[in-house]
Amino acid sequence: MSVPSEAASEVPAADHPSGRLFARAEFGADPARACHSLIRRLPAGTDAVAVRANLTALTERHPVLRGMQLFDEALDIDAGDRVAHRRRTREAGRAVNGAPVIARAVVLGYADGAADLVLVAHRRAVDRRALDQLATALADPAHPVTLPEPAADASPQHDGPPHLPWGLGDPTGAGRTGTVVLTATAVAGDAPAAVPVAATAVALARYGGTERAEFALITGGPAAGDAQRSVALPVGDATRVTDLLDAAAHAGATGCEPPSGMPAVGVLLPEGRAGDVYRPALAPVFPVTLAWQYDADGTLSGVLHYAEDVLDPVIAGQFAGHIDRLVEALAHAPAGARVGDIELVATGEAAAIVAAGRTPAGGDAMVAPVHELFRKVAAGRPDAPALSDPDRTLSYAELDARSDAVAGALRGHGVAPGNRVGVCLDRDADLVIALLGVLKAGAAYVPMDVTYPAERLVHMVTDSGARLVLSSAADFPVVDGVTVLHPSEVSCAGGEPILDPGGSADDIAYVIYTSGSTGRPKGVAVPHRNVGALLAATTTDFGLGPADTWALFHSSAFDFSVWEIWGALLTGGHLVVVPYFVSRSPEDFHDLLVQHRVTVLNQTPSAFAMLKEVDLRRSADLAVRLVIFGGEPLDVRMLQDWFRGHPHTRCRVVNMFGITETTVHVTSQTVTPQDVGVGSRSVGRAMPGWSVSVRDATGRVQPFGVPGEIYVGGAGVASHYLNQEELTAARFVSDPVTGERVYRSGDLGRLRPDGRLDHLGRIDGQVKVRGFRIELGEIRSVLLEDRNVTAAVVALGGDAGDAADVRLEAYLVPKHDDVSAEDIRRRAARYLPDYMVPATFTLLSELPLTINGKVDASRLKPATEAARTTPAAEARQPTDDPVLRVWREILGQHVGPDDDFFVFGGNSLLAVRLSGALRRAGLPPVSLRELYVHPTAAEVSALITGRELIEEPNGHAAM
Repeated sequence: MSVPSEAASEVPAADHPSGRLFARAEFGADPARACHSLIRRLPAGTDAVAVRANLTALTERHPVLRGMQLFDEALDIDAGDRVAHRRRTREAGRAVNGAPVIARAVVLGYADGAADLVLVAHRRAVDRRALDQLATALADPAHPVTLPEPAADASPQHDGPPHLPWGLGDPTGAGRTGTVVLTATAVAGDAPAAVPVAATAVALARYGGTERAEFALITGGPAAGDAQRSVALPVGDATRVTDLLDAAAHAGATGCEPPSGMPAVGVLLPEGRAGDVYRPALAPVFPVTLAWQYDADGTLSGVLHYAEDVLDPVIAGQFAGHIDRLVEALAHAPAGARVGDIELVATGEAAAIVAAGRTPAGGDAMVAPVHELFRKVAAGRPDAPALSDPDRTLSYAELDARSDAVAGALRGHGVAPGNRVGVCLDRDADLVIALLGVLKAGAAYVPMDVTYPAERLVHMVTDSGARLVLSSAADFPVVDGVTVLHPSEVSCAGGEPILDPGGSADDIAYVIYTSGSTGRPKGVAVPHRNVGALLAATTTDFGLGPADTWALFHSSAFDFSVWEIWGALLTGGHLVVVPYFVSRSPEDFHDLLVQHRVTVLNQTPSAFAMLKEVDLRRSADLAVRLVIFGGEPLDVRMLQDWFRGHPHTRCRVVNMFGITETTVHVTSQTVTPQDVGVGSRSVGRAMPGWSVSVRDATGRVQPFGVPGEIYVGGAGVASHYLNQEELTAARFVSDPVTGERVYRSGDLGRLRPDGRLDHLGRIDGQVKVRGFRIELGEIRSVLLEDRNVTAAVVALGGDAGDAADVRLEAYLVPKHDDVSAEDIRRRAARYLPDYMVPATFTLLSELPLTINGKVDASRLKPATEAARTTPAAEARQPTDDPVLRVWREILGQHVGPDDDFFVFGGNSLLAVRLSGALRRAGLPPVSLRELYVHPTAAEVSALITGRELIEEPNGHAAM
């Protein structure tokens, strides 16, 4: 019988024997993943006729082998010919689909008299040991064959391959696969098989930022059946290499459960037999499969197979290179070596990764003090509108003159170059005049918001060393030795303008205070040259110029205002100051945008979410051509409605990651509808003159795709923290790779191979609730996917010192008035495990914002605490009910008899506490299972009442 052109196509039977991990791995209906193959040279004199007769004899002992096919073909070439090699290799790579065709044998005869047996089998029916036995028995039917026992497949159902956080796979790449050849390495020692297992563990631990690596390990050989194991190895920097290799040698040998769901990474480490060519799988068994092979001389080689929807080809090559590097290092580690001694990323590779995150500066450098740059613009556009508030509009010439007057007055009050001047003014034209005047006096401005509490203002004045403050507040706190002047006292002062205040671009332009971990704000000192570099990096790309009108939406104490003020005035644009109360009203702000035909709009995502809803309801046309997001992470999905009314071809939307310590912005990413569709988290490449890289906790460069702390270098890095030398030294560090000064941001990110940065939130964005590590951003993302939610924030509430009282709280802005919190909760529970479902869901008309436009966490209060019981409700709540009293003791006085324990903040730990409280009150305790069935105080009361009807000793019911 000749060899068929295609393998038989049969549907596999569900009741056939299976290995558990292999059964899990068979996603995507690809039988090649479940098949293995063997090529063996037949003994001299054994031909296809003999093999067929032997198969007939075997089927009498093993009826299941009746589902085996046998083909043969005589080739007119010798066995050593390259064509013969390609032919048997091709036959060894063609799968069978399973029952009734469980295996296929092909006998290839050659012109020189030699013959090869190519055996392909479905692993559910023929495991590794049985495959070897079957190959022997087809030449010698007396040889025993032991087929695996049928085993029920307890595999959970799943919807496709898992996700690797560092893999950067392309969802559109489903079905595409790739391979990377792993470097051959000579492995010595008595347990060489431990080396690739240990190398995989170290690589996954470094890539995952953990000290515990989990993956699947599949072994097998001619003398044993397949062993499929779930491996979880502890891999810390302090672990000795010898200990790791010992643990790897015994990985998953006993007491290990199979991995839950589809393992993302699997290691195939089969034993070979001299002369055989064995393929453990005809296609990758797992999305990332490391298939190793040991040769007779001890050389280890292998292939990395990967699915492109899980692993980007560049990342795959990088990962394979790191596996090679680790195998070599572990195989030849000196005595006493520890895992932390092994560098995953070589020096040259680290330099290349850092270079990928750097964007060279353009040729239009603006290296001069801010006020000098302004003078040049004003000289060229003296009559053009420069600054407006609700009461007036000033031309560039008028703004230049009035800020000159302020500068002269400040000099008259003793302000000298290098001093710091506090500015605490309402949002109007006087604010901008004052800031420019301070710079013209040669000083640095220290912006303070008028809504700040007195204690914070005193700290800022004292810490900055300001001896003079410009403020319109009558109750500005008194500080010894500090002069407080009203803007009217400096705006009309006489005297000649200060044409040359002295100083240079390296002098400090402003000091902005940001929150500090100690509870006290810390001052960030930013030089003039940084502001010029910011504008040089963005002006051409964004097309900024005299035709633009900007809105000054943000507080001057928030560094977004630096971009708004100087972005407008240093490019010849028109700056419109947005009064505070207008900034707090999306409707009024929308009116301002329409009235002034604002073209450049800068927003935090939280503020924009409310403005967007107003815009959707109105027909008035905006002139906005550029929207820039900053200040907090952007969930691009919120832009879907915006793009419908404002196509990205007419209104460019840019997501910018930035930090006060790096001069407002660091990266930029133009957002398109396509980005919205895939939920992109990219904040783009570094701006010209800036650089970004990602490091681990020790400062080592992370590979592409691997999360770590974002380091920022280049033109925007601030000078220092005011009066905090230790903190400055800890956060502004010298990069050992480049030697440049960089800032450790404290933000979590990952660098893509093309140099784009994904921002993943704060490093401290993880919380721990009842032993579970939780990313608040993940919960928020699920909530924002609800079509009834327009804005959301998730916070940690309760008593942080009481593990049972710690809870997740969700705050939501519903799209419609008839949306209920329970509906949103019910949907979230469909996508989140129980421990990640917030305990409270509070509906708000809008999210409270700080003066900087960020969510004000201090004003978030869950509904279960904010809501008070109405008198009518009190009448329905019997205070003499002992169960309800216990309920309120645990959850709070706001809880009623029909309120669900778990909806109102209960959890498994509080359930235990509730049971104990019932017992102390003289009531029967309830189990957690009973509480799930009867989750209200009223239902538990009824349950307890029913228990009281117990049998008395004589068998009669007690009444």
